[in-house]
Amino acid sequence: MHILLVASAFNSLTQRVLAELQDRGHTVGVELAVGNDDALREAVRTHAPRLIVAPMLTTAIPEDIWRAHTCLIVHPGPPGDRGPSSLDRTLREGAESWGVTVLAAVAEMDAGDVWAWSPLKVPPLAGKSDLYRGEVADAAIDAVLLAVERFASGTYKPKRQKAADLAAGWRPFLKQAERRIDWTSASTESVLRQLRAADSQPGVLDELLGTPWYLHGAYPEDELRGTPGELIATRAGAVCRATTDGAVWILQMRPWHASGSGLASFKLPAVDALGDLLPAGLPDVTAPLELPAGRRTWTDMRYSEHGEHGAVGVLNFSFPGGAMSSVQCRRLLEAYRFACTRPTSVLVLGGLRDFFSNGIHLNVIEAAPDPAEESWANIHAMNDLVEAVITTTDRLTVAALGGNAAAGGVMLALAADEVWCRDGAILNPHYRLMGLYGSEYWTYTLPRRVGEREAERLTQSALPVSAKRAVELGMAERVLQAAPEELGDEVMRLATQLAGSPDLAARIAKKQAKRAEDEAAKPLQRYRDEELAHMRRNFFDRSEPHAALRSAFVRKEKAQHTPAHVAQLGLPR
Repeated sequence: MHILLVASAFNSLTQRVLAELQDRGHTVGVELAVGNDDALREAVRTHAPRLIVAPMLTTAIPEDIWRAHTCLIVHPGPPGDRGPSSLDRTLREGAESWGVTVLAAVAEMDAGDVWAWSPLKVPPLAGKSDLYRGEVADAAIDAVLLAVERFASGTYKPKRQKAADLAAGWRPFLKQAERRIDWTSASTESVLRQLRAADSQPGVLDELLGTPWYLHGAYPEDELRGTPGELIATRAGAVCRATTDGAVWILQMRPWHASGSGLASFKLPAVDALGDLLPAGLPDVTAPLELPAGRRTWTDMRYSEHGEHGAVGVLNFSFPGGAMSSVQCRRLLEAYRFACTRPTSVLVLGGLRDFFSNGIHLNVIEAAPDPAEESWANIHAMNDLVEAVITTTDRLTVAALGGNAAAGGVMLALAADEVWCRDGAILNPHYRLMGLYGSEYWTYTLPRRVGEREAERLTQSALPVSAKRAVELGMAERVLQAAPEELGDEVMRLATQLAGSPDLAARIAKKQAKRAEDEAAKPLQRYRDEELAHMRRNFFDRSEPHAALRSAFVRKEKAQHTPAHVAQLGLPR
């Protein structure tokens, strides 16, 4: 049937609902609710949908629309839970289980009849955004698909919520006053709950080194100690701050600006955000790449070996928001080169929950003294990393995507011999919406997997691709049916099987021959030079749109209308 998605943003959940419904044969349109009710009414008239679904909505659907059409609202809470800060409060209160409800739009928020709901387990270390893209998104898809099926049957009667439950379930917007951390009395656990409940938005407003900041992202530290509230160390762009019984790593910060100042702040690695404010002599405590088992600390990459005689090497990495700065790319390349010195036959990249990679770090670039030069350095660092993966011919490489990937992050995955995606991962194999031609050897890796025509369509349509569809297109080899917390075990099981495959040596030999053949036909350097000729113009030519698009993106400027490439979805051609 024809379904119209109404959302406040074309975010990860909206994209996943779109892709999942399309995979099941529905035609789907999308309209962004950006404060123009007349535009929304016009979209409903144009699409004439049988059903309207709102995966993520921060404003109300006009009454005349929900009275004329069945409108299903996705709420990140179980039946009876109500209010705009559901996930924030859930994490802040330390709940171990939660749910997602699909209910009918009515005049009162979250008070409509229940069409479906799905339970979920809350993992112990996930922040709000990670939980949202993982367990919440999984539960939301289950509930949406069930609700759509029930609606299509024409016989299902949604369950009315009881007035007493509605009154008891209302929880108001969580304000910064409630998020405040008293570092002189707060335990590590309480700090972690507050920070995880605010990740990635809105952050926790705090004062550090005499300046107000929003703090984003937190992990526990089990060895370093200091005076509560003081900074005691740095690591890979993060800062370590002491609590009353331990310490926490804070990954990102953004400056606070007074209301009405007209200034828009954006997140940066904490060390970059603090800049000259960072105390002199603060120790930089690096973590070993092969971290001992049982450590409770934070590091953005680690290496381990598994299977018989250590045949499988695993290089885990996880960067906030999936963005990879020049420094992060170089560090990951160094770790990759180390992994390639080990006597393994299979090397896995990724294998963690949440983002695999979204390519170059637009926030770090935007904050650089010369954004064009930093862009140029960042794309070269990404290219060096991707090239190292492409030219690894003495073992098989696997990119294991526990979550979403976009732009250069997709191309990093495609550089591997096999791509395994967790069911629910969304790939955006394009650069166009950021005004970029693209690099990371995409003109080599993407066409060799999907063909020239499909590569052109994917990069120009600029639309999300589900894990299932990625396999159908040839972009990936496997869809892994695993919960986010179970992904690592499933990847290890399959990688161990691959390492023990009787045809492994033959596959590696075939890979070596193919790489030599491709290099003879057209050297990798030529692909790189051709791509970078376009990218240099994108970065340095002031008439190009990239700089403005980047600025709007990092400052999270709201869309004023539904983008044209999205607005056309579901309409007759």
